[in-house]
Amino acid sequence: MQKKQIILMADIISSGQTDQALLMADFAAVVAEVNKKAAAFFLSPLTITLGDEFQGVISSVLEAVHIVHYLEEVIVSSQKIFKLRYVIVEGAIDTPINKKIAYGMMGEGLTRARKQIEQLKKSDRRFNFDLEDRDQEKALNNVFLALQSIADSWNPARDYQIVTSFLKSDDYKQVSKELNRTRSVMWKRHKSLNIEAYNALKEVADFIAA
Repeated sequence: MQKKQIILMADIISSGQTDQALLMADFAAVVAEVNKKAAAFFLSPLTITLGDEFQGVISSVLEAVHIVHYLEEVIVSSQKIFKLRYVIVEGAIDTPINKKIAYGMMGEGLTRARKQIEQLKKSDRRFNFDLEDRDQEKALNNVFLALQSIADSWNPARDYQIVTSFLKSDDYKQVSKELNRTRSVMWKRHKSLNIEAYNALKEVADFIAA
């Protein structure tokens, strides 16, 4: 039986509505940072196949979840204004895995991932898992729907710097010191940004994916 691979594919939402040169440069920078940060997780690294889309092959479902977390949080920490739409598909790749660049590979899994990206464009969801284990698939889709509702409520200009600090330290007193803001304001922002729920949902996603 052919071994199924974990394929991660993503594209930029509404990529035609902003400055293309700046958007593509920002997109490439995010992909490069995550490739470097999570190099050990890849069978084939994230590779931009079209101007606003990438694909990669990941060594496990858990590590695919970690990479999605990394991508989302690099976008926040670098205060980029774009959002990504993701599919994580468990499927066959017929050609040899290219360990240097996720390009030139073919197989049912890649074809299915591309179709699902197109289907996801017709909905408001940014994440879709298509896995052999249907219970795991359903649970991850539900968790990431909840994560999306929190992350999509954050405003890049107003919130991303504060969110980045809270992702480094969940202690509002430490964040208030780092950002030179009053403790009471940072306590309220920790609540209004739903940082505790966001971190809890990440832990649940990791548990389900393991």
